[in-house]
Amino acid sequence: METTPTNIFERLNQWIKESVTIKLLSIGFLLLILLIPASWIESLIVERQARAESVVGEISEKWSGEQTLSGPVLIIPFLKREKIDKGKDGTETREWKEKAFFLPDKLTTTGKVNPQELHRGIFEAAVYEAALEMQSSFSTPDFSKLKIAPEDVLWQEAYLVLGINDLRGISVNPTIKIGGTEVVSEPSSQIGVSTQFKPESSVVTAEDYSDGSLTTRLTQNGITAPLSWQSAADFQKEVTISLSLKGSTLLCFVPTGKTTKVSLAGPWPNPSFTGNFTTSTRDVNEQGFTAQWNVLHYNRPFAQQWVGEGQRFSGSEFGVKLLIPVGQYQKSMRTAKYGALVILLTFVALFMVEIMRKVRIHPFQYILVGAALIIYYSLLLSFSEHVGFDVAYLIASLATITLISLYSFSFFDVRKLSGVLAGLLFFFYGFVFVIIQLQDYSLLLGSVGLFIIIGLIMYFSKNIKWYGDEA
Repeated sequence: METTPTNIFERLNQWIKESVTIKLLSIGFLLLILLIPASWIESLIVERQARAESVVGEISEKWSGEQTLSGPVLIIPFLKREKIDKGKDGTETREWKEKAFFLPDKLTTTGKVNPQELHRGIFEAAVYEAALEMQSSFSTPDFSKLKIAPEDVLWQEAYLVLGINDLRGISVNPTIKIGGTEVVSEPSSQIGVSTQFKPESSVVTAEDYSDGSLTTRLTQNGITAPLSWQSAADFQKEVTISLSLKGSTLLCFVPTGKTTKVSLAGPWPNPSFTGNFTTSTRDVNEQGFTAQWNVLHYNRPFAQQWVGEGQRFSGSEFGVKLLIPVGQYQKSMRTAKYGALVILLTFVALFMVEIMRKVRIHPFQYILVGAALIIYYSLLLSFSEHVGFDVAYLIASLATITLISLYSFSFFDVRKLSGVLAGLLFFFYGFVFVIIQLQDYSLLLGSVGLFIIIGLIMYFSKNIKWYGDEA
């Protein structure tokens, strides 16, 4: 038999225990408190993703970086003169070198990409070795269009350049043939250089090319091949390049040809065709991929030939990226964003059972349930790094639902209520999983699902007398 409170403190304590308003406020306060560790989970996911990207970068750095091939480009220096009127001292002729750049009419590249996976701990990076054959043909340079006199052309200094991002990727000496004759090539970190007028001297010499203020680089790194031509009669239009190249993740090409055709193939089931030009044909299956690009000079943002200031090739690349599925971090982050919603719905379910079944659940028990719901995301993240997101989601969900259901035996007077709570948690986690998988329809499905959940809460709470028994 219950005793009636005899003093104000006992009556206040009794009111706090039985007040629905106080209960709701305490649940709301606990929910706000639990948002703090929830934000820590999101920070942990970001940190682990950054760590994974850092390790992949370190692996790639030791192998060879992302590769972009620019060229081949034919560069022919010429002399430029200017007469300067010095008044009563007469005139002075100043002379310096500039360069004319010519791109091929046709460029055809075929390549076989042989990917590998390098590991460090639980992280892995995609690297490759590519065997490339590049065939190009040039038109005879027409210097009259560039307003260059034939006698000013320095054919003996002509050379060919091929831009390569990371020279460490060259594992075998490349073979360059001009008109069927093999020429010697060498690496360079300052290729495609064009000079500007230097007023302090009348002649610009080779030493002036080392002055960064006088240069505009067509591309940073690559290989150069002197052509040893003596006159226009020695010009050869056919250029063939055989290249074995190592790289990491990305292999791209610049469409330097007036018509550029690139064909790539490799045994990698997860390629991404990237860049400013889409493939003309592609085929991707479990055995690998094949892809082909056809690009015309109408589509690219640079000219076929120019003088002086070097043009920038950046922004016109296209190619293939070897993807390793690492979507567990993005999916874990998206799942964690629903953490507050899952905790809220779970607390609402417990509160409604508490009101309707006259079961008392202590705030500390709410905290323990909420803590289990928070630790769920840590389990999900840690398992997903080893077994993938889908399997990790199943493991973390089963573990959390089992833990909360067993703990609910301590405050539910009917075991069936623990089964109902487990069923609700299965529904909540299943609902979130479906939303994560259906990216295009996640907003629509989430909105409809939440609307239905609110409707169900209204239905089951319609008979609750929130202000106690009415007369």
